[in-house]
Amino acid sequence: MIRTAIIGYGNLGKGAESAVAQAPDMELCAVFTRRSPETVTIKTPGVPVYNYSELAEKAADLDVVILCGGSATDLPWMTPEVAGICTVVDSFDTHAHIPEHFAAVDKAAKAGGNIAVISTGWDPGLFSVARLYANIALPQGSDYTFWGRGVSQGHSDAIRRIPGVADARQYTVPVAAAVERVRNGENPALTTREKHTRECYVVAEPGADLEAIRKAIVSMPNYFDEYDTTVNFITEEELLRDHAGLPHGGSVIRSGVTGWEGEYRDTIEFSLKLDSNPFFTGSVLVSCARAAYRMNQRGESGCRTLFDIPPALLSEKSAEELRAHLL
Repeated sequence: MIRTAIIGYGNLGKGAESAVAQAPDMELCAVFTRRSPETVTIKTPGVPVYNYSELAEKAADLDVVILCGGSATDLPWMTPEVAGICTVVDSFDTHAHIPEHFAAVDKAAKAGGNIAVISTGWDPGLFSVARLYANIALPQGSDYTFWGRGVSQGHSDAIRRIPGVADARQYTVPVAAAVERVRNGENPALTTREKHTRECYVVAEPGADLEAIRKAIVSMPNYFDEYDTTVNFITEEELLRDHAGLPHGGSVIRSGVTGWEGEYRDTIEFSLKLDSNPFFTGSVLVSCARAAYRMNQRGESGCRTLFDIPPALLSEKSAEELRAHLL
């Protein structure tokens, strides 16, 4: 059994816990939190909850650690720190900063003799692999990615970090006309703003400056500044009533041509429709944790992404089973 721990017990941590429980070759050995451990109640019976500060002394009893913090302020420092101690997996999703995150984590993981798999989940993650395969099949073509309509965990978390914000949900919404043009094979040149809009529902703390919060949201680099963004201030009751769920999904589409004269037009589409973004993301994290453990057992170290992992390492099934049932 792969001895697994989770750091962070928010929505994503709960999703990862559920996925570990479904994995026949993994067991949850610990949950680490920056809160007071006695305030955290998990669903898996008999598994201890520790403060994050205790990780180093418990690391020898763990095979792999799943990080469930946010990309805005947690993972940039936490993943390199943990990678120096344990084999680790994260879901860092700030696309513009993945190269520098990879470099920092790679250095720490190699120094610690560990494997670190970063930016797993569905985008980056499964969608990244879909884009790669589509580019291999259609080298002459254009890529399009549409997210939503759904709640973005990372963007919602980024809003909640703004002073004066008590809670928030952010919906990413594809522009229907743009999606239709792509599916029709028009190969349009679309700007970021033409592909998606963003809807924010914010519960402000009493007395907070609403205009300052709005400006902080719409001008936030890498999150909102390139999109038409609507900020709606609502009550906590309205948030719980109307925005309690965490659905998401989207599509990766590549439109291209084959043939001697480009006479054949082809479209590849990979799509997801998710009832729960964090529980699905947690499931992908757990499969990557399995692969990270296996690579580390081979004596490998350093940082990896899903591009670097043979698909068979992600599955609990044997090579014979995969050939018999999935090939």
